[in-house]
Amino acid sequence: MNNQNQLYDIGVIGLGVMGKNLALNIADNQYRVAAFDLDELKVKETVRQEELERKQYLKHLTQARILGCNNLSELLSSLEKPRILLLSVPAGAPVDGVCESLIEAGIESDDIVIDTGNSLWTDTVDRELSYNQDFHFFSCAVSGGEVGARFGPSLMPSGSLTAWSRIEPIWQAIAAKVDTKTGLPIERFEPGNPVTEGEPCTTYIGPAGSGHYVKMVHNGIEYADMQLICEAYHLLSQGLGLSASEVGDVFERWNKGSLNSYLMEISADVLKQADPLTAAPLVEMILDKAGQKGTGLWTAVSSLQIGCPAPTIAEAVYARAVSTQKTQRQQLSKLLAGPSLSLSSELDKQAFIDQLEHALYCAKVSCYAQGFQLMAMQAKEMGWQLDFAEIAKIWRAGCIIRATFLQSITQAYQQDSELENLLMADVFAKQLSAKQDDWRIAVSQAVMSGVPVPCISSALAYYDSYRSSVLPANLLQGQRDYFGAHTFERTDKPAGEKYHLNWSSDRKLNKL
Repeated sequence: MNNQNQLYDIGVIGLGVMGKNLALNIADNQYRVAAFDLDELKVKETVRQEELERKQYLKHLTQARILGCNNLSELLSSLEKPRILLLSVPAGAPVDGVCESLIEAGIESDDIVIDTGNSLWTDTVDRELSYNQDFHFFSCAVSGGEVGARFGPSLMPSGSLTAWSRIEPIWQAIAAKVDTKTGLPIERFEPGNPVTEGEPCTTYIGPAGSGHYVKMVHNGIEYADMQLICEAYHLLSQGLGLSASEVGDVFERWNKGSLNSYLMEISADVLKQADPLTAAPLVEMILDKAGQKGTGLWTAVSSLQIGCPAPTIAEAVYARAVSTQKTQRQQLSKLLAGPSLSLSSELDKQAFIDQLEHALYCAKVSCYAQGFQLMAMQAKEMGWQLDFAEIAKIWRAGCIIRATFLQSITQAYQQDSELENLLMADVFAKQLSAKQDDWRIAVSQAVMSGVPVPCISSALAYYDSYRSSVLPANLLQGQRDYFGAHTFERTDKPAGEKYHLNWSSDRKLNKL
C-alpha cells in the first residue's frame, strides 16, 4: 500500500515491454510513478528493475521512484489530483476495458487518461466523445520500440489542449532529443542520465485522433522503407551475387551518406550477423515470411478511402502478404520460367551499386511524399491543422524511421508550409531529376533479371505519373462513358461541364 504522505505524479497502467520502459523513462526524468498491471509479476519486475538501476546508476537516491500497486483503486489513491494516467495496453477492447474499470474505481472528471497504444485513429475519436463526461480521454502515439520508450521515443499527442497543457512538461522531458544545430539525434542509453538539452521529439499534433493518424502513416512509411531496403538487398544478393556480409558492407557505406537512417543501420547489422547455431549468415537462416500488426494495412486502406495515391506503401503491405505464401512460392518456383539474363554477368558491379543507391534514395523520397500527401488530404477532410515541418522534426529521433533525410523534409515545409507534394520542393525536384536515370536502370535491370522490386518500381511509377501532364485516364473515362454513361469533361471546355456520347445509337454528343 502507498504511504499516504507520498503522492505520485503519474500512473502507468500496463507494464509490458513498452509500459515498463515508459515508466522507467518517466522516473529517470524525476517524476514519481505509480504502476499497475493485471499480471502481478510484471508489477514486481518493474519495481525490481527500478531498484536495480537506482542502486547502480543513482546511488545518491534511496527512495523508490516507482510504486507498484495491487489494483486500480490503490493506483488512483496514490496519485496527485487531478490525476494523469498513461495506458500501455493492446489496442481495441482492452483500452475500453481499462477505461470502464477506472470509472468503477472512482476516476474523476478532471483526471486525464492517455492511450499510448497503436489504436485505430477513428476509435480514438469515438473514445474522446464517449468518455468526456467521465474524464479527459487523451491519446499519444509512441514510436521507437522498447529502446525508444526507455531512453527517448518520438511522441505524437492529440486531443484536448487543456489536457495537453498538463501533460506537455512530462512529454518534453521523456521524448528523444535532437541537437538544435545539426538536427542529429542526441543518443542516450544509460539509465538515470536523461538528456536535458536539444529539441524534444514531441509536439501537439491536433484534435482527437490526429496523433494516431500521423503515427499510422508513420508506420505505413516504415513498412515501405523496410521493404525498399529489402529489395536493394535482394538485388545485391540475388542479382550481383554478393554475400550477406558484403551487402552489409554496402549498406554501412550508404549509411554514411544521404541514406543515413536507423533502418539502414540495423539492416547492415543484421546482414553481418553470423548465426550462433550454424555460423552461416543469420539472415539466411531466417524464414522469409514477414509478419504485420495492421498499421501498414490501415494506411493503405485510408489512402484508398480518401483517394490519395500511396502505391509504394500499399505494395509494401502486399509484399508482406506474398511472403507468407511460402508453399505456393516454392511450388511456382519450379513451374514458372524466369529470365535468361543475370545482373552479375552483364554489369559493372560497382557502377550498379552506385545506381542502386540513387534509386533507393529516389524511391524513399517518393514514399515520404505519398505519406505526407495522405496526411494532408486527411487533415483537410477532418479540419485538422497539421504542421508538417513539426511532424518531420519529431521523426528525426526516437522513432523507427528516424533519418538524416528528415532534416531536408523539415526545411522544405519550413520554406513552404502549403507545399502540396514533397516532389514540388526544389531540393527534392532537383535531386530526383538528377538521379532518375540511375533509378530507371536499377528497376529495368531488376525486371530483366527477374528480381521482384515492387516498392522501388511503384515509387518510380508514382514519380512518372506526377511528372506526366497527360495520363491515359482520358481513354479510361471514355470507356466508363461507353458502358455506363458516366460522362466526361472536355479539354476545350470549362472545367466542370459534363458531356455524354450516345455510343449505342446516333453517337450524338450531349452536354448535361
